Amino acid sequence: MSRRGWFLFILVGFLWGVPYLFIKIAVDPENGFSPAIVVCLRTAIGAVILIPLAIKQRQLGSAVRGYKYVAFYALLEMIGPWILIGTAEQKISSGLAGLLVASVPIWATIFASMRGDKTVWHHKRLIGIVIGFIGLIAVVGIESISGDADPLSIAMVLVASIGYSYAVMMVQGALPGVSGIAINAVAMTMTALFYLPWTIVQWPTHQISDGAIRAILGLGILSTGAAFAAFFTLASIIGVARGSLVTYLNTAFAVVLGVVILKEPLTVGIILGLPLVLIGSYFASRKPVTA
Repeated sequence: MSRRGWFLFILVGFLWGVPYLFIKIAVDPENGFSPAIVVCLRTAIGAVILIPLAIKQRQLGSAVRGYKYVAFYALLEMIGPWILIGTAEQKISSGLAGLLVASVPIWATIFASMRGDKTVWHHKRLIGIVIGFIGLIAVVGIESISGDADPLSIAMVLVASIGYSYAVMMVQGALPGVSGIAINAVAMTMTALFYLPWTIVQWPTHQISDGAIRAILGLGILSTGAAFAAFFTLASIIGVARGSLVTYLNTAFAVVLGVVILKEPLTVGIILGLPLVLIGSYFASRKPVTA
């Protein structure tokens, strides 16, 4: 990988690792926003950043014409997952949320097998799936039994991860010639419009903290607009498959930032489950090399 590729890889890892921190701050019930408002504002900001790029690529029209597939993608990638994660982070740590999302490659591998990908049955990928699930069971079991995390919130993040894993696979198959930037620009616009009524109704009557406002700006500008633009630039250099490996870096950033900045506890569940989930996801997502 070139220096530019490595720079973008690390940058995307950070930009997609920090949103769990931003979300945790933004959804503070005392001086922040509701999860629906957070989703609306971050996607509105992200759309403002990505739409001009899509127009420059001359791809926006193609994404709009494929609105049926983009709408389904938005549902699975943003409308559903981001409200679930935001709601969950009111009761679980940002690091745990980031760790659970690291299971995306495992779910994606399972969906790929259901769509006819025979390489999933390679022994290394199967071992990866097993190890990853052991890690998930360890995290969910230990965190739930110890009382450190709400089981329903954990389930919400896992459902979001399953949505993530199918969304990209689906839209790539349905709109193979359309740029990811254009697809996400339209999807973010749809998501912002979807949550606009909730934003109007739920707008806080309490004083909004400066931290919550900064978190929203960080989410929209860095973790939504800039992150998607950087990822698809990276994908153009090393391919989407290799680019998706940035998931493992995201998780590390999410856990470290939660512990260092928010002073979240580094629990036994995270310590035991994190390496297993990352190792399992890595091997599950690696296709065997053919001679």
